[in-house]
Amino acid sequence: MPKKLDFVMLLDCYGDLLTEHQRNVMELYYCDDLSLSEISTPLGITRQAVADLIKRTENILLDYENKLGFVHRFILLRDCFGKLNEYADKINDQQLKSAISHQLNVGLNLL
Repeated sequence: MPKKLDFVMLLDCYGDLLTEHQRNVMELYYCDDLSLSEISTPLGITRQAVADLIKRTENILLDYENKLGFVHRFILLRDCFGKLNEYADKINDQQLKSAISHQLNVGLNLL
């Protein structure tokens, strides 16, 4: 998975644990794809301050993931549901196949 997507997932999972300022800057950088100067100018801080904040916050997010592992588990569950869906497609009984597919979709939506 590309590094940018990693941090978007980490931010989605653990963003509420960050300060509002940290979360705002990370969303501007990773989700809105703004440059350091595009972030720093309206906030009235230097590009270096933005870069430092991003680096510190990345480390915080990685630490949360190392301790809690929610993103890793999410990826494993999503893959598991995908495999189960592939197996369900091989079932000949349409009623059973439909019921299993429905339950798999319910489970995927919960993720």
